[in-house]
Formats: sequence, structure tokens, C-alpha cells
Amino acid sequence: MTALVVALVIASVGSYLLKLAGVSLPESVLADPTVQRVAGFLPVAMLTALVVVGLADGDGDRRWSVDWPVLAGFGAAVVALLLRAGVLVVFVVAVAVTAGLRLLV
Repeated sequence: MTALVVALVIASVGSYLLKLAGVSLPESVLADPTVQRVAGFLPVAMLTALVVVGLADGDGDRRWSVDWPVLAGFGAAVVALLLRAGVLVVFVVAVAVTAGLRLLV
């Protein structure tokens, strides 16, 4: 339990220092077009990482298990996004595909 608390404190302090560094950057660095372009991709990268971790999670025995209905629902949502569907439609498609496959399996 102590290791968990230490890890939580280290992660919290690191996160705070990272945010503080971002606020402390001079305006000349923030105005750089490369920095702005990279900063625009960071939320997408973080959301993608969260989705990937949510799709395939470890069982605790070093093997990865994939929830295939969720993965299929995610794939259907990607297809709906490529077809330029609205956010609500994409969500409903993903839920419907996932629920339908879970019902069949």
C-alpha cells in the first residue's frame, strides 16, 4: 500500500510540475507554429491512448485480453466517422454494434 501512495504522490507532483512548466513558457515559444501544431495533436494522442488502453486491458497475468464486441463497436464508430456522421450517430452506432455482438455471443 505504501508503494501505491508513493507512486500516486510522485505522479501528482510530476503532473503539477508539467503543468507549471507549460504556464511558465515564454510567449515566443508558445507563438512558434511548430509548437502550436504539435499542441493541437496532443489531445487526440491522449484520447487515442485512453481508448487503446480501454479496448485491450491486461488480466494481471501479462497476457492481453481484447473485448471483441467493444473492438467491433469501435471499428463501427470509426467507419461512421469516416462517413461524416454526427457525434450522436457515431455513439449510437458504436453502442448498437457492441450490444448486438454481446447479445449474440
